[in-house]
Amino acid sequence: MSRSISVAAIFSVCVATFAFAGTYNKTLSIGDAAPDWKGLEGTDGKKHSLADFADKDVVVLCFTCNTCPYAVDYEDRLIALAKKFATEGNRCALVAINANKVKDDLLPAMQERAKAKGFTFPYLHDETQRVARSYGATFTPEFVVLNKDRKVVYLGAMDDSPDGKQITKRYLDDAVSAALAGKLPAIAETPAVGCLVRYVRERK
Repeated sequence: MSRSISVAAIFSVCVATFAFAGTYNKTLSIGDAAPDWKGLEGTDGKKHSLADFADKDVVVLCFTCNTCPYAVDYEDRLIALAKKFATEGNRCALVAINANKVKDDLLPAMQERAKAKGFTFPYLHDETQRVARSYGATFTPEFVVLNKDRKVVYLGAMDDSPDGKQITKRYLDDAVSAALAGKLPAIAETPAVGCLVRYVRERK
């Protein structure tokens, strides 16, 4: 009897644990409150926080980097997205975050890339990698859409074509439109495709 109770208890704990993770994102699920963050240094030399975007109805976070070919393929799409936001009432913000710590992904290299590409959106370095971990970011690029209440409404890829040549589904655009309308998108989570975030192994 005690063995049955013990197994049932363990099963309940496991179910409870996984109930808070999404299908592909093992840290966040749709409807979760966005983990807060602050003090991330940007390529503009300023410190940034999530609270800086309090006036925006939607915030799109893109976990990306300089060194991943997939992330590089998305740079022009990020630039176009930021331009779109600016021309459509400026109700949305795009924020790019790089958590990698190899030399070519550190702030000096990020500044060079931002200048060369003409980024008009914040490009921030997550020095401690805590922000990326708190959002369950696994790949670069990987996107998170937050609504006006800063709840997660979308997790995953920008679209269904990593190289941008055959886009048939624009998941991110649909998620932003739904969030602006106060709704959830029809597709709220997709698997991100890209390079693994280069997390530093944590000693226990």
